[in-house]
Amino acid sequence: MADFVLSTVNRTAVRELSVPIPNVTAFNNLVQSVIDDNPFGCVGYTTSDGEYIEPVVLNREHYTAKVNFIDGDGKRVGTVSLNSPTIAAFEANAAEVMGNAALEAAMGGTALRDLPHETYYAQLRCHDPSGDDYYLTFTRKTLRLSSYQDEAIRDTVETWADAVASLD
Repeated sequence: MADFVLSTVNRTAVRELSVPIPNVTAFNNLVQSVIDDNPFGCVGYTTSDGEYIEPVVLNREHYTAKVNFIDGDGKRVGTVSLNSPTIAAFEANAAEVMGNAALEAAMGGTALRDLPHETYYAQLRCHDPSGDDYYLTFTRKTLRLSSYQDEAIRDTVETWADAVASLD
């Protein structure tokens, strides 16, 4: 019987944020700044099919809006969670629920956004000059670096994160 032999070592590191990212705009600005500014020195490449891949790309994202329905006594009588594939859909879906009088009547309360419990998720794929791809995943409460092999990658990302006030 053949044994599995370790061929690479992929690591994961997580930074817990002391204060959650306050809103989807701040979240988007942070993620977009990594894509635009490429603070890790990632490099683009061309696939065997001739397709050019940018150094840092948005690999996946999703956002969850939360709306509570509050009755006249201040009691929560209903909740709606809206999972959306993009920020545009997130905002449009939340606005639709907030402006839906029939839904408020059915729930028996007034719609109020539950901003502190909304969630945001964006995963970036970065192509290191060494040829390795790694992932940087943002949520409101964490920053996760995964699938990296070289500790120098973690050091570079950590140095950048230390300089970003919202990532304390």
